[in-house]
This record gives sequence, structure tokens and C-alpha cells, in this order.
Amino acid sequence: MSIVVFERPGGPSFSLRPARGRDIRSIRRLIWRVRINVFGLDWRRFVVVETPGGDFVGCGQLKPHPDGSIELASIAVAEPFRGFGAAHLVVNHLIGGARRPLFLMCLPKMVSFYEGFGFRAASRREMPPTLRRIQRIARTLGGLTRQPAPEIMLLD
Repeated sequence: MSIVVFERPGGPSFSLRPARGRDIRSIRRLIWRVRINVFGLDWRRFVVVETPGGDFVGCGQLKPHPDGSIELASIAVAEPFRGFGAAHLVVNHLIGGARRPLFLMCLPKMVSFYEGFGFRAASRREMPPTLRRIQRIARTLGGLTRQPAPEIMLLD
């Protein structure tokens, strides 16, 4: 993949590129900061967004699961760069090359964002075993911590 440049009038410019080994520290730090799933962070599956000056803006990956399903995962953008299209750039790029069905897990407040890309709520029957198990664990933990259960969404 070549570098993709994105410019929005009145906003910062970004470029999208495949992650490199040295990006893993920035990826991990951002994933921890935004409090999303920290498991399965293999830099080789990631794309990253950066400014022309090389500042790390955000990331995302297509994560394979043992049951053969693919998850759009780890979509995160650093706070100062939110609202300028960086997440859209990552999601559009990743779903463009992904096989279907494509799943994702997100907090309820993010459902409408992903619906804008064509994702819809997955029924329990449509969910692959791995994501059903993760959702069940998250619901249990969420009950203890009073966190909302993640939604499983599907792009077919």
C-alpha cells in the first residue's frame, strides 16, 4: 500500500500508511489511553495516520480470530486530532480491502458512527463464536464495573 494523503479544508493534513515495527509503542499507548481492547495488537496488521511532521494521529487494524472471522479493530484517534476525518480515513481504507462478513465490537455510543459505513447490529446467530465469547466476558465484567456492554456489528 502506498501512502494516502488526506486534506480537509480548515483542518490538519494526514497521511495513512502501513504500520512499522517502531509504531507499536505509539499504538499501544493510544489503545490504552482510549480504553479499548489491548489484546491482539500485532503492528503488522495495522495502518497508522500521521501528520506531515510525523506526529502519530491514530490507527486501526483488521484482526483475524481463530474461528476464521475478521474484526475491524483498534480504531483510535488521539484527542487533539478528533473530528478531522482521521478515523474515517482508517475505516474506509480497512473496509475497502476486507473480505465479508466483517465484524466489529464497539461501545454503544459509537454505533451511529459505524452505521455510517454500512455496519448493522449483528444478531446472536450471526456472531462468530470468538466474538460471542468476548461479548459475554465483557458483559460480565461490565456488570462489575458498570461499563456498557460492547455492541457487535456486521458489514455483509
